[in-house]
Amino acid sequence: MTQKFFTVAPMMDWTDRHCRAFHRVLSRRARLYTEMVTTGAVIHGPRERLLGFSEVEHPVAVQLGGSDPKDLAQAARICAEFGYDEINLNVGCPSDRVQNGRFGACLMQEPVLVGECVAAMKATVSLPVTVKCRIGVDDQDTEEALNRLTDCVVAAGCDELTVHARKAWLQGLSPKENRDIPPLDYPRVYRLKQARSDLPIAINGGIKTMAEVHEHLKHVDGVMLGRVAYHEPEILLAVDPELYGEAAPVADGFEAIEAYEPYIAEQLARGERLHSITRHMLGLFTGRPGARAYRRHLATAAVKPGANLQTLRDAVAHVSRETAALEARLAAAE
Repeated sequence: MTQKFFTVAPMMDWTDRHCRAFHRVLSRRARLYTEMVTTGAVIHGPRERLLGFSEVEHPVAVQLGGSDPKDLAQAARICAEFGYDEINLNVGCPSDRVQNGRFGACLMQEPVLVGECVAAMKATVSLPVTVKCRIGVDDQDTEEALNRLTDCVVAAGCDELTVHARKAWLQGLSPKENRDIPPLDYPRVYRLKQARSDLPIAINGGIKTMAEVHEHLKHVDGVMLGRVAYHEPEILLAVDPELYGEAAPVADGFEAIEAYEPYIAEQLARGERLHSITRHMLGLFTGRPGARAYRRHLATAAVKPGANLQTLRDAVAHVSRETAALEARLAAAE
C-alpha cells in the first residue's frame, strides 16, 4: 500500500529558498518544491543562485522545465549533484513563455515526448523522477489525454504523478486565470488512481483546508497545496500531527518566527535583504487582531536599508499573543 504524503506546490516567484526554509519550520514532513527552473538556466546559468538551498529544507525537490531529453538528463544530473531529493518535470504551466519554449502544459499534447524525457532522466540519476501535469489542455478529452500521458510516463519509469485537476487553456486565459477559471474535476483524478493502483498519485488545485486534504486522501495517495500554504502558512502546522502522527515543530506563528530567526540572521550576515526573506511571512497571523498592522509594518519597514531582526520583532509586536493563547485553549477544550 502506498504511503500517504503531503507536498507544497512549486510556485514561481514564491517558493524560493527562503520560503522553503520558512515552510520547513512549520512542518518537518511536508515535501517542498523549488520554483520551476528551465534546463537552459540549469546548464548555462548561475547554478548556485538558481539551485542552492539550505540543508534544513530536506526533503526538497527541484522542478525542471524543458522538453529536450538530453538537456533534461544533463540538468537532472546537475541537480542531483546539488543534493536534491527528487527531480520533477513540469507538464502543467500554461504561460506563453513556457509554451514558446515547448514545455509546461503544452506537453500534454506530446505524451510520447514526455515519456522520452522521463526515461532520459531516469537513466541518468538514481533519484525519484516525477511529473506534475494537468488533466488536459484546450479541447482535449480529459479521459484520453490523461490516460495517454500516464501510460507514457509509467512506461518510462515515472515514480509519482501529481495532477492539477483542471484543464489548461493555452490560448485566451492568463496563467492566473488558468488557476481559477477552468472547472476543477477531482473525480477525474480519482478515476486515474483507481485505474493505476500501483502508481503514487497526488492531487492539486483549489484545496484550501485540512478537512479537504483528508477527504482527498480517501481517494489518492497525496495532496499538494499551493496558494493557501503560501498565503496562510500556519495551515502547515497541522500537517505533521494530522497526517503523520507527529508533533508539530512549533506551536504557532510566534514560535515559528523565533525558530526561523537564526536562519534570518545567517542570511542577513551574508548580505541578503530582510524583505527578500520576510515577504514570504506576510500571511502569518491571518485573522488575528494586529495581523494587518504586522503586514503593514513588514511591507514598509523590511525594504529599508539596515532592516534587521528587530524590524521583524517590531512587526510581530503588533499581534496579540493573548489572543493566540486563548484560541489554543478553546481548541483544546473542543
